[in-house]
Amino acid sequence: MIDQLTIDKIRDTAQIVDVVSEFVSLRRRGQNYVGLCPFHSDKNPSFYVSNSKNICKCFSCGEGGDPIHFIMKHEQISYMEAIRWLAKKYGIEIKEKELTEEEKNAQNAREGMLRVNEYAMSIFENDLYETQEGKSVGLAYFRERGLQDATIKKFHLGYAMESKTDLSSKVIKAGHKPEYLLDPTEKKPNGVGLCYEDEKAHQYICRFHGRVIFPFMSLSGKRFAFGSRMLQRVDHAFKKYVNSPESPIYHKGNMLYGIFQAKKEIAKQDKCFIVEGNVDVISMSQAGFENVVASAGTALTTKQIHIIQRFTSNVTLMFDGDEAGIRASLKTIDLLLLEGMHVKLLLFPDGDDPDSFCRKYSTDQIRKYFEENEQDFVAFKANIMLQGNAKFDPTKRA
Repeated sequence: MIDQLTIDKIRDTAQIVDVVSEFVSLRRRGQNYVGLCPFHSDKNPSFYVSNSKNICKCFSCGEGGDPIHFIMKHEQISYMEAIRWLAKKYGIEIKEKELTEEEKNAQNAREGMLRVNEYAMSIFENDLYETQEGKSVGLAYFRERGLQDATIKKFHLGYAMESKTDLSSKVIKAGHKPEYLLDPTEKKPNGVGLCYEDEKAHQYICRFHGRVIFPFMSLSGKRFAFGSRMLQRVDHAFKKYVNSPESPIYHKGNMLYGIFQAKKEIAKQDKCFIVEGNVDVISMSQAGFENVVASAGTALTTKQIHIIQRFTSNVTLMFDGDEAGIRASLKTIDLLLLEGMHVKLLLFPDGDDPDSFCRKYSTDQIRKYFEENEQDFVAFKANIMLQGNAKFDPTKRA
């Protein structure tokens, strides 16, 4: 834990104009500074920064505060994460209380797992662009799906080489502990599941070999896990989609795919689109709708809803227009309503999902479709219930 003297020093050192200027273009107006508010769609500068009071305030949306609060809100991070952010900016050494041996071991293991994931992601990204196999297989797939280089890099997409031991050999050679690569077990509890062990061959086999990679990132940008899609193999023994197993640092019910990239736009738009798949998120973001997340391969959970609530209480569910998509949306609506969210629904035409729809039409056409077809949950449920025999049966209709 960071001691109070260090926190006080950071509070005394951090200057609001200096901090806000990293994210907002400010110009002087009298004794204050003014710029466009980063927390809502601001067309006329309404965000004022006072150097003498060391605070900021938007006179349109009301958001404001000291440097710590500004960083918490803008970066959507916790108080302690904001303290660390400012300490790094100003070169202030963080002094923390002495940890017990058990706490040190747990902290070291967590940091080791995060470092392994970080290093693995750098390998996947590098191999996508810098190897012949990565370019001809992985990059070709992404470009076939219409993804631009800027989008690929924004979401840190990558490629795992077909060689089963390529990843483990590079990770171990870089000095990372092999135990961090493996599935978490009773004997090896500190693994992230990047690899599994072939005990006979004494090798660590990459779980994702020959697949394109989708990193799952936390609110603060830490790489907690990976999703993958099979490309070349057609053997039905292989699953088309494979994700990291749950580990000490990754619980799929606590993770939203794309939240790191979307958080600022969700807060700014005061609205979040929820889709089903990773590629749906990426395609919508590329089409200009950046306030979008996916539930990362699981039905939407209460914890995932609480993450969204940090930015907005307004959500629009986007599902395929088939029967399965409708059933999924009905279950999710009830959960969102229980958590006090304001819910709308949008179904795509049969045969389309957010990914395919966004690749067919321009941004203006997509926006028009959204505006004309978005409906509140009451109308949606009523329309669903009135389908079939209900429209002929007065009791069911009532």
